[in-house]
Amino acid sequence: MATLELRQVSKQFHGPRRQIVEAVREVSLQAADGEFLVLVGPSGCGKSTILRLIAGLEEPSSGEILLDGRVVNDVEPKDRDIAMVFQNYALYPHMTVYENMAFGLKLRKTPKAEICRRVQETAALLGLEEVLERLPKALSGGQRQRVALGRAIVRQPRVFLFDEPLSNLDAKMRVQMRVELARLHQRLGTTMVYVTHDQVEAMTLGQRIAVMNAGRLQQLAAPMELYRRPANLFVAGFIGSPPMNLVPGRIERAEGQTVFRPAAAGLPEEAGAWPLNPAIGERLPAADGADVVLGVRPETLRLTGEANPDRVAFPATVELVEPLGAETLLHLRVGPELTLVCRVASGPVAKAGEIVPVGFAWREVSWFDAADGRALWHPDGPA
Repeated sequence: MATLELRQVSKQFHGPRRQIVEAVREVSLQAADGEFLVLVGPSGCGKSTILRLIAGLEEPSSGEILLDGRVVNDVEPKDRDIAMVFQNYALYPHMTVYENMAFGLKLRKTPKAEICRRVQETAALLGLEEVLERLPKALSGGQRQRVALGRAIVRQPRVFLFDEPLSNLDAKMRVQMRVELARLHQRLGTTMVYVTHDQVEAMTLGQRIAVMNAGRLQQLAAPMELYRRPANLFVAGFIGSPPMNLVPGRIERAEGQTVFRPAAAGLPEEAGAWPLNPAIGERLPAADGADVVLGVRPETLRLTGEANPDRVAFPATVELVEPLGAETLLHLRVGPELTLVCRVASGPVAKAGEIVPVGFAWREVSWFDAADGRALWHPDGPA
């Protein structure tokens, strides 16, 4: 096991016209000994480049990479004691499962008896005992992924790196493999860094999650910390399925009263200006006339017509109903421009085209600065 740290790491490439492309920009993060750290973000955000930098497959343009406190920028990949599992499995098609798993150990001149012991133990751990003599073409996608995992596990490395290992699997197999990966981490206790673009994978697997965008680290926190207290608009809109409802608008203060006025045009009178709860309005760090963004999670929207100082209510038109079994998603429209998503328990719900009352409590709202996207306030207090 090992600790891992990146200090102000940047990576630049040259584009087809020799222009500089910044894939990673001054990223600093740490993975504790035995931690399962997930890097998540949209395609092209730099997360896979970070993985390759850690593995030594790319050299950083600046900054330092440390393993157990030792700078390894100039250490060869083979000497870093890191195992990487790729998206496309990268199995040797002419070798059996046993031979694929043993190959790395043979290169390191590990004794034959030790190789046999490690492969057999790992095969038992991953449920591969019955397929050790098969070729990769005779395996299912899930079995091939297990073999790729097994090839990494037998090496007993200090750090595991996973580069979107489940993206080639169907939905059911992805869920199953997520559970198996979580169990594997519990058993091995090895430091793991996992890259994915799927925020559901990130939330279910990671002990902490690093959210990336455009080469920059946006936030590093535990899953529920990201969900409840996103650092900025990007994290708020990326984490959550469906993501947080974001409503641009303006803060207006007059005669001791604070009002949020949504920027969407054509809103009904009830939704044209929302008086804030005085306790929150007084403490919200936004000046009179400030452009802000109100954020409310789909599950905190309620089908209710009651408005009072603690909550706002307004009519909305149901555009689409998505039954998901245990819950239902209602896609709502308020006026011609504002759309919201509401998550409710399954059961009799409104139909498409129906006008329903919608509301939320002010204590469940997040606020963001519209200019720079930073968080101003969360349900449990200032950001």
